[in-house]
Amino acid sequence: MIEYETYDVTEDVLDVAKQIIDMGTLTQKSFDDCQHIGVAVVNSCDCIISWNFKHIVNIKTIRGVRAITNLQGYRAIEIWSPSVLLESEE
Repeated sequence: MIEYETYDVTEDVLDVAKQIIDMGTLTQKSFDDCQHIGVAVVNSCDCIISWNFKHIVNIKTIRGVRAITNLQGYRAIEIWSPSVLLESEE
């Protein structure tokens, strides 16, 4: 059994999501992705693991999220593709 937690979309989450859009990191069209990132940031997750290279796992989003966490006093969060979890074969 895999243990997990669920989180609600709070006003703080919506504020982070709106900041991502206001900074030009993502657009309003990607608001669901912005909320996903916001939930992870507000709840101090260690990282976001995603296959979503278009909106989440890319340098523009990573830098934008880093700027928001630094400016707003949130804990830094890593954004990675699932491939970083695979063990290398040596």
